Amino acid sequence: MELIYNIHDRPSLDKVFLFALQQLLAIIAATIAVPAIVGHGLTASAALFGAGVGTIIYLLFTKSSSPVFLGSSFAFIGSMISAFAGATSVTVGYWGLIIGAAMAGIVYVIIALVIKFCGVQWIGKLMPAVIIGPTVAIIGLSLAGNAVSNLTTASVQGGSTYVAVICGLVTLAVTMLCATYGKRIGRLIPFILGIMAGYVTATIFALIGHAANIPSLIVINYDALSALNFKSLSGYFTLPAFTFLLGGTEGLKGMTASYLLTIFAAYVPVAFVVFAEHLADHKNLSAIIGTDLIENPGLTRTLLGDGIGTFVSTLFGGCPNTTYGESIGCVAITRNASTISIWGCAILCIVFSMISPLVAFLETIPACVMGGVCIALYGFIAVSGFKMFQYVDLNKNKNLFVASVIFITGVGGMVISFGKVEIRTVACALILGILTNLMLGGEKADAE
Repeated sequence: MELIYNIHDRPSLDKVFLFALQQLLAIIAATIAVPAIVGHGLTASAALFGAGVGTIIYLLFTKSSSPVFLGSSFAFIGSMISAFAGATSVTVGYWGLIIGAAMAGIVYVIIALVIKFCGVQWIGKLMPAVIIGPTVAIIGLSLAGNAVSNLTTASVQGGSTYVAVICGLVTLAVTMLCATYGKRIGRLIPFILGIMAGYVTATIFALIGHAANIPSLIVINYDALSALNFKSLSGYFTLPAFTFLLGGTEGLKGMTASYLLTIFAAYVPVAFVVFAEHLADHKNLSAIIGTDLIENPGLTRTLLGDGIGTFVSTLFGGCPNTTYGESIGCVAITRNASTISIWGCAILCIVFSMISPLVAFLETIPACVMGGVCIALYGFIAVSGFKMFQYVDLNKNKNLFVASVIFITGVGGMVISFGKVEIRTVACALILGILTNLMLGGEKADAE
């Protein structure tokens, strides 16, 4: 692809702002969806702040040579839910998020060091496409229940499930239509346009419900907006609710050995799956911009940036990060690979996270609207896994068994508990897939 702006090119300031805003619009829906799904006091503003800081760290590690934004990772949603489910209190759960992200970050650092000294050949042997493809697909499929649950949930007590479903399906329909038939801007931000359509639909139902005194039509809660006090500075600007502040010192005191083992089992296996996504995303981006990012700045640097960025992002926003396909698509469509645009997007995320009216608006987005978006987002994750899997030779019994074990344990929702230590669905599927592949001969079976 012939680029308009290459990696180290510097567009004019006005263009940088537009390119940065465009990147922000492309990534914001997915980035704010994760804290909304996990709940427990995690906020969209903190997630935006964390994503911005995490991306800056990534850019520093890669010497501004890789034009991709890091946003909230959907792969870790189950891990984050486990952090709260296994905690003795919510404050412990916040520190569970941070410790889990630190464990995942250490996985990235270890892999980066191994790659630096041993090369990348071992990765394909341990996690070939027959393992990674189905496992990535399971990440999306395992979250399907959350999407449907959100779709049928009204954000106001007494709101009708049917109204919630209508708002969610409007969101989904507009998202699909814009992505399929929209012009350049429509195809670039279909999730934003879908959320706007769902939000407007929910608002129309709410207006009718208030006017006709029909509470069942009200599925959107405007309390966050009505709580703004524009007579004080906090009505305009406020700091996000950072994760390390929410946990407090009492959260650290509640840590137990069994809980730490639960966090380890929830985060570390998923980190290996996200590593596979990291590798695939950088190969894809390399093909788009005509520069091999695996060689320059190198997979070691990109992994270190991703791992350290994930920890720092969680420290502030609670959400581990991952490279975003929406950001890569934005680069492909605009033919702008300038990393200055990514710097600008990261800075905008940090600034926007402190603007109170914008944050309040994000908090009023109904769960059913996010459910409509999540149907598409989780579907994209699942389909990306199937795409990685499509070149696997299913005429070989070994591949059939490996894929079967991953799909059935994943779709079936297999969870193994050892006392209070819990290994969740994606981790179970990945571990069993690796063991099955090793047991059936790996490369030797392929050769035969």
